This record gives sequence, structure tokens and C-alpha cells, in this order.
Amino acid sequence: MQNKQDKIGKQSVSYPSDSNIEDVITVIGRNINTPLNIAANVNVIDSTDIALSGATTLTDVLRGQSGIQITDSNSGPVFAMRGFSGSQASNNTLILMDGRRLNNIDIAAPSVDAIPLNLVERVEILSGSAGVLYGDQAVGGVINIVTRSPEDTGGKVQLLGGTHDTIEGRANVSVNINDDWSVYLAGSQNNSDNYRKHNSNKTGSILGRLQYQTAVDDFFVETRYYDNEQDLPDALTAEEYQRDPRQAGSVIGWQHEMTNASRGGYRHQFNEIWALSADATYTDSLVNSSYTFSTGPSPLRTERSLLELQPKVTASFSTASGDINLILGVDYHLGDAKYTASYMNRTDEQNMISAYSQVTVPLTSSLSLVTGGRYAYVEDELTDMTAFPEGVDLDNDATAFELGLNYRPTNAHRLYVRAETNYRFAKVDEQTYTSPGVYGLKPQTGESYEAGWDWVGAKQTLRLNAYRLDLENEILFDSSAESPSGGYYGANINADPNRRYGASLDWDWQVLSAWQVGLDYNYIDAEFTKGENKGKALPWVAKHTARAFSSVDVTEDLQAFIEAVYHGRQYLQGDFANVGPKIDGYTLTNIALNYTLNDWLGSIRVDNLFNQKYASSGNYQYGADTYYPGSERQLTLSIGYSF
Repeated sequence: MQNKQDKIGKQSVSYPSDSNIEDVITVIGRNINTPLNIAANVNVIDSTDIALSGATTLTDVLRGQSGIQITDSNSGPVFAMRGFSGSQASNNTLILMDGRRLNNIDIAAPSVDAIPLNLVERVEILSGSAGVLYGDQAVGGVINIVTRSPEDTGGKVQLLGGTHDTIEGRANVSVNINDDWSVYLAGSQNNSDNYRKHNSNKTGSILGRLQYQTAVDDFFVETRYYDNEQDLPDALTAEEYQRDPRQAGSVIGWQHEMTNASRGGYRHQFNEIWALSADATYTDSLVNSSYTFSTGPSPLRTERSLLELQPKVTASFSTASGDINLILGVDYHLGDAKYTASYMNRTDEQNMISAYSQVTVPLTSSLSLVTGGRYAYVEDELTDMTAFPEGVDLDNDATAFELGLNYRPTNAHRLYVRAETNYRFAKVDEQTYTSPGVYGLKPQTGESYEAGWDWVGAKQTLRLNAYRLDLENEILFDSSAESPSGGYYGANINADPNRRYGASLDWDWQVLSAWQVGLDYNYIDAEFTKGENKGKALPWVAKHTARAFSSVDVTEDLQAFIEAVYHGRQYLQGDFANVGPKIDGYTLTNIALNYTLNDWLGSIRVDNLFNQKYASSGNYQYGADTYYPGSERQLTLSIGYSF
């Protein structure tokens, strides 16, 4: 792994010798560990990577990384890993913030771009199933966003402005009260008209954290508030998209989301072997939204709350071959959702509890075995004015198991093989919108197999990974299914079995002390294996994606960055029979210049430099294809001061 210096404009990247190649990660694996000691495909994007790219949002950072495909219906990005369509990606990719779930109790995607980059210390990406450690929804992968913690007294203020009347302010400060206590405060406000008409947003967030840390105790409490007002344009027909992709469309809407999240945690190290920790999180959201149809506005009020409790015990036993690491834990969550509209009155109380364990055993000094299991039980108490007017209780359970081998013949090489089962339970939206006679969807289950090789040299790194993912009863929306009574079209179903093959390559090379280049390539072959669509490709999954980048220190204080992100051809969402044409692939070229002067940092970034026209989301509905346009060229200027 890379050992990067923090100052932009100095030597960007330096690769250490084979004896020191470890980047510590703290949440993936739910224990302190290093990527090269985990039998999985893990990538870490640190704060220096983010600064070098000149990225202004987490979407910019994640686009093209580790096989992540992004869908955006102009209301916020959805991240897919291991070949899921945009409509299902948010249910099969688990998004965490410091280990706290951001995925909602319903199918609404987590608001990732609500997390300003001044909060982010690094991003940990685990590609592949993680059902044992994280349970529900950790099917395609896990993205954990690690925020900054108070370490030294200091802070930063930053002002950004750019295309489409975008302006954003960010500030954060940390104060060491004494050797043990510290406090961290951060806030941001972003206002923009955005690329399309009727798509403006006003987004703000604040976070406060108090932390106590000694050699044996670690305690923190934090609270965060997020507020986002956004206008929502409609999808466009093919003719509208070609004529003017910026137009709003015929059915426009708006949304105002307000979210409070409070979290506390405590960890105690009893001795050199045993430690006990527990986290508690409470989140509540209120979302008011409305779309304007020909008959008038149609308002909807959504209320969500989620209480999570996560106690766990960890242990590390020393042996002649290395440490035996053990994790035992319980995850409990109690979620409530209520939807109120003229056409809908729906409530759900969801209780989910699961217990898991994982153990890593060194078989020799260079070979380790990891195994574990999880059992989960979920109960939904649903009422819906159409589907379940008298109310219904739906119970389901699921299991996950894993077995992996991690081989380190030298510090520079790592080989691993891994098999894991996974699952996800249907969300409240999915359970209440099914075809007539269907009362409750079955849990989606899957099996994942993968193998990989990592090599870290003096000036180069190379990571190769190959995998297979088989799914049974995948939960998705089928526009051709019989709709429920009073429904518009389609329904949520348990789909026919399908499988995904894939491979990825990540390569970095420090050509000179001031010049670095890199290349990522990802291949996915996803298709149905049974049923009427046997042999058909899964829609909205690009078979080929790639990213190439170069970073150059032009002078001691001036650094330049360029990247090209390629997204291949794919069928529109909902086109399970592959009867429509594939939409064209596209390449986005982004450039950035960063200049440092003492404690000041100025940046210029241009996204989509060549003004590529592309669809960020698209739907197939009875042949009436619709599209959400992606943003064309955007310029952002920023200036920041650190103290």
C-alpha cells in the first residue's frame, strides 16, 4: 500500500520498502487490521488521494474506483458494486459512515453527497460480499466513509464556487482539551442550480464530536444534522433528451430532507487479549416531497427512525505463527417508517437481530485461515391502505458463512481465496408493492467466490481479483409483472436465479519522484441463469469500466492531475429481455490543478472536460425509454486555509 505525504505540491507518493507496506484500517473487518492481512479485496482512498484529485464531492472520489458504477436520477448518486442495476444498487451495496449504516429502512438511497469532503479522512472499500461481518445488504460490497477525529488542535476553512451558480463553504476545527479529551466541530453549506433546470439544491450539515481516549479506554459521543432542499426534474424521452438535456421534463417535483443522527461508543481494553466495545446510534429523518402532475401536486410525507445497538467482544491470542483474532458480536436494529399521502397510508415497524462470529487463525507464519458465520431474524409489522389494510406480520430469517485463506509468502506479495454466502431482506416499499396473491417476498440469498493477488514493489503496486456471485430470489422491480390493485404498472418480485462473473485490475506506478500514473479496469459478465430470460444480460450493468490517471508535481508547490473514466455500453434498467438497444458508453475526462502557499491551498477542477453527453440513468418501460442526463462540463474553484 502507498505511504503518501500530506502536503500537496511536494512529492505526491513514495513507496516504502517491502518491510513497511501496511495501511491500518479500523472498520472494515470490524477490528483494527491491515488490508494485506484480510482475505478480501480492500482498497483505501486516503485524504491525500482526495486532495490530489481536486475532487469536490464523494461522488467524484468514488467514480471508477474498485469497480463502482454510479447511477444518478438527478436526485443523488447510487453506488453499485459487483453488477447491480441502479434501481437495486442501494439495497445491495452497504454504505457506512464510521461504521454506522447510512442505508435506509426503505429503498431510498443514502445521501452520500451530504457528507462534505472536509469531514472525510479516508474511504475504505471492500469489494465483494461481507454477509458475516455486516449482514443485511452487504452483497456487492461495503463502502465505509471514515471521518476525521480530533487529534491536534487546528482546523481548516474552505470556500468553493463554480458552474451553475454553485457556491459552498466548509469549516472544521479540533481542540485538544487535555491529553485525554478532545472536541471536533465541522459544518458546510452548498447552494447550486445544478446542470438541469429545476434541479437546484440548498444543502447544509453540522457535526460535533466529543472524544476521550487513553491507552485502555476510548469513548465518544457525536451528533450530526443534515438538511437538504432540492428541486427534482423529470426523466426525458429520447426526443427531449436529444433536443435539450437540461430541460426539466413534464412532471417536476421537490424534496426537503431533515436528518438527525446521534451516536455514542465505548471501547475498553481489559488486557493484552480481550476488549469489549459497544456502539449505539439513533437516526430520525423527515422527508417532505411532492410531484406536480396534470391533476395537480401530489405531496408525500415520509418519517423514518432507526435505533441500532452493536456490542462486540474482540480477542487476540499470540501463537508462534502469529495472532489468533476473534470477533463475537450482536447487531440489533429497530426501525420505523411512516408514509402519508392522499394515495398512500403505510407504516412499518421492523425488528432485526443477528449474532455473528469470525476467527482468523494463523496456520503458519505466512498462511492464515478466516472463518465465521451469522444468523439473522427480521420481523416486519406492516400496514398499507391497499396491500395490507388490516395489517400483516412478516417473519424471515437468513444465514451467512465464510471461509478464506490469506497467504503472505513475503511482505510484498499476498494471495487469497474466499467463499462467502450473503443475504438481504426486502424493504418496506418492496413488501407492499407486489403482484396480487404475493404476501411477502422471500429473502434474497447468494454465494460469492473470489481469488486475488496483491503485489507491492518499490515503485509499483498491482492488485488482481476474480470472482463469481450467484443469487437466488433477487429482489427487484419488474415493469412487466402484474401490478397490485390500484397500482400503476409492474411490481416487486423475487427474480429468477442469476450469476455474475467478474475480474478487476488496479495498477499504480511511481514513474519518477514527482510523477505517478495508474490504471483500473473492471469486467463484469452478469446474466440470468434460469427462467424466461435465461442467458439474457442483467440490465444497467456495464460489462467494461476503466479509469486511468496521472499526477505530476510541476513545481514544488504546483501539482497537476488528470483522469479519464470509461463506462461501457449497457441495457436500460427494466429491460430484462434485452429487447431494446444498448445505450452508448462514454468517457469522462477530469483535470485539476492544486497550488500551495504556506497554509493556503488553491484548486481548480474541471469535470467532463470535453463536454461528453451521457445518460446517468435510463429506464425501459413498454418501449417508451426515458433518460436522466448526466452533467456536462463543470468548473470548480476552491481556496482553503489551514491553521
